[in-house]
Amino acid sequence: MGCCNRRCALLTGAVVGAAVALLGGILIPVGNNLIEETVLQEAVITLGTPAYDNWLSPGGAVYRQFWFFDVQNAREVVEEGAAPVVAEKGPYTYLTRYLPKANVSFHANNTVSFLLPLGATFEPFLSVGPEEDIITSLNLAVAGVYSKLPIVLHPVLETMIKSTNSSLFQQRSVRELLWGYKDPILKATVGLFAPYNGTFDGYYTVHTGKGDIGKVGTIDTWRGSRSLPFWDDKYCNMINGTDGSNFAPFMDPTKPIYFFSSDICRSVSANFEHSSELKEIPVYRFGLLPSTLASPVDNPDNHCYCRNPKTTKNCTLAGVLDISSCQDGQPIYISLPHFLHATPSMHQAIKGLNPSEEHHKTYLDVEPITGITLGFAKRIQVNMMYGPSKIITVLKKINESIIFPLVWMNETAQLGDDAASLLKEELVDRIKMLDVVQKVLLGAGLAVFALCLIGWKMSDAAL
Repeated sequence: MGCCNRRCALLTGAVVGAAVALLGGILIPVGNNLIEETVLQEAVITLGTPAYDNWLSPGGAVYRQFWFFDVQNAREVVEEGAAPVVAEKGPYTYLTRYLPKANVSFHANNTVSFLLPLGATFEPFLSVGPEEDIITSLNLAVAGVYSKLPIVLHPVLETMIKSTNSSLFQQRSVRELLWGYKDPILKATVGLFAPYNGTFDGYYTVHTGKGDIGKVGTIDTWRGSRSLPFWDDKYCNMINGTDGSNFAPFMDPTKPIYFFSSDICRSVSANFEHSSELKEIPVYRFGLLPSTLASPVDNPDNHCYCRNPKTTKNCTLAGVLDISSCQDGQPIYISLPHFLHATPSMHQAIKGLNPSEEHHKTYLDVEPITGITLGFAKRIQVNMMYGPSKIITVLKKINESIIFPLVWMNETAQLGDDAASLLKEELVDRIKMLDVVQKVLLGAGLAVFALCLIGWKMSDAAL
């Protein structure tokens, strides 16, 4: 009787163990489906969802750090034709993108329109000095007017330079160079980012993800158009992807991500580099490829970004993007800081540059389940072109056109501690807990089933 009861208990234990293991196995797809359905619902940009709150206003502080290229030998460049020697000076840090999106309007076709307010507040404790620090830099008016005037009008610029006692280089404060000053030549406000405070980027119209979560955040129109007006080519004028703040959930690391940046007047792609953690939250790091600003010789897709064969050496120059077409004709060139990945001759023309992949590349850290960008570093250098002239005195010693670095900026942000704790609690910890419960049930159930089954067999053999 006792042997029979023991065999029955073992058999019952084996059945219970099998049932527990089966429950653990069932929980895996059920739990995964539950997580997926929850994320898909909450990732839609609509009133009341976490995605809307994250999209409407930055979850963490966004800063723009500026490093200027301070010219050390301005007199030698003008009077002797020496190569410019520069020293990096910075960072000068500003809090930006602290304002929520404005004029938000939802549409029947599952899109939402908005303006992106622009503002910058100086952060002295995150800077190497005050905004009044003086920088010796390229004279923006001289370089700008030079690029627009045909040679026959060079005497006009020569007269303007002499009458205002100007030169190829000037000394200006950090505040003036960034946000504007009254230029004596142009009799107007000139600055690298003037006007900025109180202005807007947009309108943007983006997909909310309702009905097709794969489109969430994807830009439908910018300034009312589905394409850009800056490039003489349909491919280069395409507006691809999001604004970089979020992407479709459940990201596939084998596929590139696409985003549009109005700062560089074009769309770019980024490829998966590696997995890591940001404040204990798993993220995928995506980075721009060197081919993004490669010459058309190495990357034929960039052929339509080459607008001036003369200044780009017949489109063989790598590492820079001529954005004069979206800067009112000003000779503005965008590159990575210190001409990272640029043609070697650009490093040789300017002394004092030290490109570094670690410090000068652009990357985004994206939480792969929700598709939310938790941290990023968008690094861009602003350059201007100037060249030789037989008439303009300050340019007579210049032998060839030079793309000169003015400033590079790092727009950076990282998820705040409170937002990180909330995301970790609501998503990461729950997924880990569910995973542990699934594995414990499956493991414990299989172990009980195996032990009971073995005991039952041994009891059977003893009889």
